[in-house]
Amino acid sequence: MKRTGIAESDAMQIMAFPLLTVFTEELMGFLHSRMLEEPCEELVVGQPTRWDGSDSQVADFINGICQKIQSTWPDLRIIRVDERFTSSLASDALFRGGMKKSKRQEKGAVDKVAAALILENYLAQR
Repeated sequence: MKRTGIAESDAMQIMAFPLLTVFTEELMGFLHSRMLEEPCEELVVGQPTRWDGSDSQVADFINGICQKIQSTWPDLRIIRVDERFTSSLASDALFRGGMKKSKRQEKGAVDKVAAALILENYLAQR
């Protein structure tokens, strides 16, 4: 709820790349700037779920953000993608990539890689 990882795809929508992490309270401002710079048709958002598939405790918070985004950009298609295990997979990828423990513990690094994993998941399923 504090930070939001941002990722983007290439022009052919084949690959996903970690971009940055923003404080969630600044997300709408970031999206506004980004949409002016480079409008998009789709926004992929992680769907926080528990092991059993039920919504996690932050699901209502994320749903509220999605509603706010949708009301601001009604033509934007919001796609929800299961985000289970993405943070642990991101942390593991950073470890295997040789990132030092102190850098891996910076939550922003994990958040943006997790965002790329969520986007990659969506691109692979299309």
